[in-house]
Amino acid sequence: MKKKSQYLKSPDLLPIAHRERSIGTFGFSMMWVGMAVVLAAFALGGTGVQSISLTWVLLASLVGCFIIGVFMVLIGDIGIEHGISFPIYLRAPFGTIGTHIPSLLRGLAASIWFGINSYFGAAAINGILNVLTGFDNWFVCFLIFVVVQVINTSIGIKALEKFADLAAPILILISIWMYFALVDQASASDRNVWTWVESPVTGAALFTAFMTVLVGNMGYWSTLAADFSTLSRFIKAPKYERNWFRRNKSTLVATLIALPLTQTAMVLIGGLGYIALGNYDPIAAMQSTASGIVLAILLLMIVFAQWSTNTTANLVPAGTIFSNVGGPKIPFYIGVSLAGIIAIVTQPWQLFAYLLPFLNVCGGLLSGIVGIIFADYYVVRKRRVNVPDLYELDGQYKYHRGINWAGMISWVISGILAIILSTYSFFVGFLVGAVCYYVLTKYWWFKKYKQAELLNPSDEEYLGITVGRDWVIETEESTETIDRPLETGTARV
Repeated sequence: MKKKSQYLKSPDLLPIAHRERSIGTFGFSMMWVGMAVVLAAFALGGTGVQSISLTWVLLASLVGCFIIGVFMVLIGDIGIEHGISFPIYLRAPFGTIGTHIPSLLRGLAASIWFGINSYFGAAAINGILNVLTGFDNWFVCFLIFVVVQVINTSIGIKALEKFADLAAPILILISIWMYFALVDQASASDRNVWTWVESPVTGAALFTAFMTVLVGNMGYWSTLAADFSTLSRFIKAPKYERNWFRRNKSTLVATLIALPLTQTAMVLIGGLGYIALGNYDPIAAMQSTASGIVLAILLLMIVFAQWSTNTTANLVPAGTIFSNVGGPKIPFYIGVSLAGIIAIVTQPWQLFAYLLPFLNVCGGLLSGIVGIIFADYYVVRKRRVNVPDLYELDGQYKYHRGINWAGMISWVISGILAIILSTYSFFVGFLVGAVCYYVLTKYWWFKKYKQAELLNPSDEEYLGITVGRDWVIETEESTETIDRPLETGTARV
C-alpha cells in the first residue's frame, strides 16, 4: 500500500521551489527564438502566398502568434504560481486517472513533432556531410540526431537554456542572409515579393485564407499552450507579488515579443522561398542559392532550428507526460527516451505532407483542454489550488474512480465542434471547453465532489508564490518532513 500511495509522486514531477527556478527574461527569450524557427512556419508562409499577398500572410502570423502567446502566458501562471507541470495540474479538471487521456494526446503529438523536426534536421546534417565529406545516408543521420537530442534534454532545463543562448544568434544571422538571397532570386524572376500572389482571392475567400494562416500559427503552438506550465515552472518570478503582470513579466516579454517576431520571420522566409523558387522547403531554397562551405553553414541553421525546437517544445513536455503516466518507475529521462522511440517508429518522413490537416485536428482537440484549464484555474478556483491533494490517490481529485466527468464531457464536446469548424478551431474549442466546464462544475460536479479551495477560498492556504509558499510534497524517500512557518516560504505537506 505504501508503494501504491507513491504512484503520483514521481520525483521529476514534484513542485519546483522558488530558489530552483533558474531561467530569466533574456534566457527564456533566447529559448523562444530557438523554438520558433520551425519548418511548419515555412510551410504556413509558402501556403499563404498562394492565395493572399505576403503582407497579409505576415499580419496573420503576427496576430495569430500574439493571440496564442496570450493564452500561453495565462496558462503559464500555473507553473509560476505553484511550480507544477501540465499533467499534474490536469489532475484537477480531469482527475488523477483522467489526466492521462488528454495528456497522452499531447505527449503523442509532441513525440510526432519531434520525429518530423528530427527528420528535417537529419536531412540538413546529411547535406552538410555530403558537402564536406561526400557521405550520403540520411537515415543514419536521423538516428544519431534523435539520440543526441534525447541525451541533451535528459541533462535538464539549464542545458537547454545554454544551448538556446548559442543557437539563437546563429539562427538570426542566417535568417537575415536567407531573406536577402531569396529577395534577389525573386527580383531576378521579375517578381515583387510584396505584391506577387499565385492565385489571388478577394472578399470572403480572402478572409478565409487570412484566418487559415492565423489559426494555422495558433494550431502549431496550441500544443504548448496547453502545457506551458511545464516550462514556466522553471521561470524566475518574484515572491509575494500579487500583481499578475509583474509576477509573469518574464513569460510575458519572451512570449509576446520573441515568439511573434521570430515565427513571423520564418513565415516570411517560407513565403519568399515559394515566391522566388516555387518551393517553401528551406533546404531546397538553400541548395539553390548557395553551394560548398556556404551551403554547409546555412544547413547548420536547420540543424540548430530543429534541435532547439525539439528539446524545449517537444521532448520536455513528452518526457514529463510519460513520467506522469508511469509514476516513479518512469523517471524523466526514460520518458524522453520513449518520445524518441515513438518519433522513430511513426516514420516522420511520411508525415510532413499531412502537416496542415494535422495542425488543425491537433489544435482543435488541444484548444478545448486550454479552455478547460483556463476555466478551472481562473474562473472556478480563482488560482487557488489544493496542491498536496494533486499527489494523493484518495484526495479530493480522485472524483469518480479517478475521473472528473465534467472535464471529460467538456473536452469531447469542444473537440468535436473545433474539428467541424476547423477554420476557427482554436477559438471554438477554447470557448466551448471553458463554458461547458464552468457550467458542469458549478451546477453539477462540484456539488457532488467538494473542493477544499472552493469551500474555504483562502489565499494563505491555497496560493503559492504570491504568499511566499514553496509546496513541498512528502515522498517515500523523505527521511523527515520539512515544516517551516509560512514566512520562510515553505508549506508542510
